[in-house]
Amino acid sequence: MPQTKDDLHHSAAHLLAAAVLDLWPDTRRAIGPPIKNGFYYDFEFSQPISDADLPKIEKKMRELLSTWKGFVKKTVTKEEALALFPDNPYKRELIEEFSKDSAELTIYQSGEYSDLCRGGHVEDPEHTLTHFKLLSVAGAYWRGNEKNTMLTRIYGTVFPSAEELNAHLLQLESAKERDHRKLGKELDLFFFSPLVGGGLPLFTPKGTILRNTLDDFVWELRKKSGYERVDIPHLTRKELYEKSGHWDKFKDQLFTITTREKHVLALKPMNCPHHIQIYARKQWSYRELPVRYASTTKVYRDEQSGELSGLARVRAFTQDDAHVFCRSNDIKNEIENVWDIVESFNKASGFPLSIRLSLHDPKSPEEYLGSRETWNDAEGKLREIVKEHKVQATEGLGEASFYGPKIDFMSTDSLGREWQVATIQLDMNLPERFDLSCVNEEGKPERIVMIHAAIMGSIERYLAVLIEHFGGAFPLWLSPVQVKVLSVGALQSTYAKEVHKKLKDAGIRSEIDVTDETLGKKIRNAKLEKVPYFLVLGEREEKNGTVTVESRSGKKSESFSLRALIESLGKEVEEKRV
Repeated sequence: MPQTKDDLHHSAAHLLAAAVLDLWPDTRRAIGPPIKNGFYYDFEFSQPISDADLPKIEKKMRELLSTWKGFVKKTVTKEEALALFPDNPYKRELIEEFSKDSAELTIYQSGEYSDLCRGGHVEDPEHTLTHFKLLSVAGAYWRGNEKNTMLTRIYGTVFPSAEELNAHLLQLESAKERDHRKLGKELDLFFFSPLVGGGLPLFTPKGTILRNTLDDFVWELRKKSGYERVDIPHLTRKELYEKSGHWDKFKDQLFTITTREKHVLALKPMNCPHHIQIYARKQWSYRELPVRYASTTKVYRDEQSGELSGLARVRAFTQDDAHVFCRSNDIKNEIENVWDIVESFNKASGFPLSIRLSLHDPKSPEEYLGSRETWNDAEGKLREIVKEHKVQATEGLGEASFYGPKIDFMSTDSLGREWQVATIQLDMNLPERFDLSCVNEEGKPERIVMIHAAIMGSIERYLAVLIEHFGGAFPLWLSPVQVKVLSVGALQSTYAKEVHKKLKDAGIRSEIDVTDETLGKKIRNAKLEKVPYFLVLGEREEKNGTVTVESRSGKKSESFSLRALIESLGKEVEEKRV
């Protein structure tokens, strides 16, 4: 049988668990699944461990590996399996769960180590598992539920060859330098306050410039396409989400508030039901459609603490959300319109996107609103649009929203993890639930459809990917600080302040450094802050009324009149060069 990556990763997870038990015999094991580019295993230790213990564990893994000649499968009953784990609540919970589907369970043994396992291993572990590395120690709730015990998770990676392992480790080192959490702190863009709470990011003035610049560009593109801005509250009565179906689907993820009058309100986790209410306030003629609403607003979801991850996974995030209310014969044009906006926006952001057609899972119809016929119709329409674009698209079964299929635009962060950014969703079900219609040419009510469209999706998640893509060195149009003015000495401080003011008056985001530090240190600081351009102003520049321009890229310095520089910068910003 051919060896798969999962077989390799899962086998290494067994080896990790064997080493941990050898070093700390009273440790309780939980689960050790394969993941992309590696594996992890969760443990309940009787004493805390840290990353400093990883070399010791690796050494023990290598010692044990010489005794691992293969994986031996043994079939056991539920009672026999329980007897093997008398003091392990995690394995016993899994045994009880797995035994509901099968009267027999499987145990796999290699060397002296055995574990409850469904299988998927390499045939020759002694020689196949040699190229591994343990990466980090983290906390993780049992089964991802914060009400459960916090376990210790050990991450590792393994490859078929030393060359592949070393290449991956180099990538991880590079990714650490580009990690948006690290750069967010170094560039003073955002942070998390323990008093505010996990998953609730706070954006500094520079981070807010970044957010607003992106959002203003989205609105600029939408405005040209006939969108209108609306504004909605952050709260709603739960009855709105009961009618939309979100309450039954997501009630465990909602933040709720009970008022003094005993009304239950929810912090909105999405915006579509609110926009629906704005559309439903009056009767529309077919001549007035399509109606296009847009609003950039925060939404809130009660994510579990163990799943929070910088800006990529938060409890409060901002959606650049829009909804189009249109007739069926407008679907293609409206989706093409949104697709054009997505492409124009991401051309200026400069990172590539892949396409995923997110479909419902026909094996679980209870997870979705509407009939099979409605879903087949909607998915067929999206599939045809993707085909006409002549792009390579993957199909994600079960990735649809519960009310409709989607065209998702995917990107990856510095670790190669895939994230959805932009999305176009075709919805024929919420208009049915809310009885949305227009009056057609015959004077009769006609059911309409909805298109949900987000260009960045979550602005926070988009920023996480964007920061890592550029390594914090944003193009000029996007940089929170576009130019830094540096005086060579104290005598040029007055001239530097004049230049700084003229740049700001011209709309250039400028900062000034007239401190007593040496010019070399001022330049180093500007480069560390990843400012695109910095101006060196000395005696010659002041005398000639010019500026010497240097860049973070190391491009040869040039002398400009300030007027010429402002014109050049303005053109670069306008063209949104990457």
